[in-house]
Amino acid sequence: MNAAEVVTGAAFSRSEMMIVAAARELAEQRVCFVGVGLPNIAVNLAKRTVAPDLQLVYEAGVFDARPARLPLSIGDPTIVTGATAVTSMLELFGYYLQRGLIDVGFLGAAQIDRFGNINTTVIGDYRAPTTRLPGSGGACEIAINARQVFVIMRQSKRSFVERIDFRTSPGNLGGEDGERIRREQGWLGRGPSVVVTDLGVYHFDERGEMRLDSLHPGATLDAVRGAMAWEPRVAESLMETPGPTADELRLIRDELDPDGVYTS
Repeated sequence: MNAAEVVTGAAFSRSEMMIVAAARELAEQRVCFVGVGLPNIAVNLAKRTVAPDLQLVYEAGVFDARPARLPLSIGDPTIVTGATAVTSMLELFGYYLQRGLIDVGFLGAAQIDRFGNINTTVIGDYRAPTTRLPGSGGACEIAINARQVFVIMRQSKRSFVERIDFRTSPGNLGGEDGERIRREQGWLGRGPSVVVTDLGVYHFDERGEMRLDSLHPGATLDAVRGAMAWEPRVAESLMETPGPTADELRLIRDELDPDGVYTS
């Protein structure tokens, strides 16, 4: 990236920085199973920038999608534009995902814990929740079968919790034993690799716990600590995330999200 192209912090929002940082994590990846919402815009930005050969796979049964515009949902007809294959969901999950042919599953979350376990089912008690969420869809199968799992979500104490209210999609489970449990269960994937928020970029250490590796421009460690329910592990060489380039912002604002649905 040419440093001269980077835009100053006042010229972009936290959501735009989050989307750009998530897209950059997909550089050199090949096949990505895309979730709706924030993963959708991040992956489509990656295909237009750092990963032009990225093959997008959508839950509706579309492989190697080339959507002409940002899909509104997995049922949006634009998803099939120029696709290599359009199959049933059963065939997509059975022939591609469950055969280990997906490099990255890109998911969103309502809650996440320090080990990357995800909740998209309920907030509160399952039998009498305060909020009922969309549920798993294909997220659980993606989380256990994709070779890696990337997560994008806004960070707060309500979303980065000590204990999630419902484990919709398993991450590293309880920590060091997570890899052993995944093998015993016959899961193909190795679990979460990256979590990108509006404050920074996290990877996972040898214990399977989230580690803050990069702070976004303008974010501070105090802000990070104030937006999570546990004391974060922090990389010894904590970096600052390079800001968005003018071209990345143009793609987000003019092509992918002109109405500001994801970035407002």
